[in-house]
Amino acid sequence: MTDLKTIPDDATCSATVIDAGAVQHARELAASSNLVTDAVAIFSALADPTRLRILEALAIGELCVCDLAELSGVSQSGVSHQLRLLRDRSLVTFRRDGNRAVYSLADDHVRSLLAQGLAHAAERGETR
Repeated sequence: MTDLKTIPDDATCSATVIDAGAVQHARELAASSNLVTDAVAIFSALADPTRLRILEALAIGELCVCDLAELSGVSQSGVSHQLRLLRDRSLVTFRRDGNRAVYSLADDHVRSLLAQGLAHAAERGETR
């Protein structure tokens, strides 16, 4: 995240000139408020290291709560809490397999979002 104090002077407008056509075009193509709210909920779910690790593991294949607890180093109760939040945001699904609750990514959009975020972070790490 960029600290506002570190933004170089040349990264802001030196004069206020509004391009009304560009602004109108952006407004017409902008997502609805409800869609933005839903997207913010998804991104906030991804903003937690434990949840991101859970999703990363599920991108490899489906796992039960016990497996995810072992991988993440978090208690089963803690993992269940994180999975509930991820389910509420439609990022994961689960099914019962006997006594086990087996989780997987909800769809390929989640896999793609995760892959893009990790790839972007890796690319940024190379430039630091």
